[in-house]
Amino acid sequence: MNELLEQIAVCVERGKVNAKSPFPPDLRGQEGVDELTRTALAAGVPAQDLLEQGLIKGMQAIGARFRRDEVFVPDVLMAAKAMKTGMAHIRPYFQSGEVKRKGVFIVGTVAGDMHDIGKNLVAMVAEGGGFEVVDLGIDVSTERFLEALGQKPGAVVGLSALLTTTMTSMAETVQAVKLKYPGTRVMVGGAPVTEHFARQIGADAYSADPQGAVEYLNTVVA
Repeated sequence: MNELLEQIAVCVERGKVNAKSPFPPDLRGQEGVDELTRTALAAGVPAQDLLEQGLIKGMQAIGARFRRDEVFVPDVLMAAKAMKTGMAHIRPYFQSGEVKRKGVFIVGTVAGDMHDIGKNLVAMVAEGGGFEVVDLGIDVSTERFLEALGQKPGAVVGLSALLTTTMTSMAETVQAVKLKYPGTRVMVGGAPVTEHFARQIGADAYSADPQGAVEYLNTVVA
């Protein structure tokens, strides 16, 4: 069974969705996450083991390589696509309670900002890391973040901004979240954002990449 889980992890890392997928070229014609996940479940592999030792392990590997500049955004997107294929098979186990999420992560690009690539990467890697992700999208108002927190109390909030002009929106949202929901952890990120700015506006954490975001989330739920 360990060998099967290792295969799944490798396929997630390489972005091998299924046997029909032409990517990556060196794995053409071989089974991917889709077939291997179904095989593992049919063989009696616990869904929790499949999540942690297969899907999450693969996403952690690609996240670490992305941080080291060994792979690029398209590689992470393909890995996320493969991971989601596997997640579709174990989603019923979340609903039954057999598989547990680590926690809830609410993420969005702040008001006035329409950029979503970085935010999407963080959301995908966080889901692959075992978190329930509530992706609010782009141009998200402070009120929408507060509403989402009301629906998911105890969640960690992630704010993204790519424009210097929208960093003020980020600051306003952090202050509003801390005022209405004291104790809520808020993480920020984006091209113009720095660790100094994060501290200045009262955020709990800053991450320059998706893997760092997931590492922070893991410390919060540990």
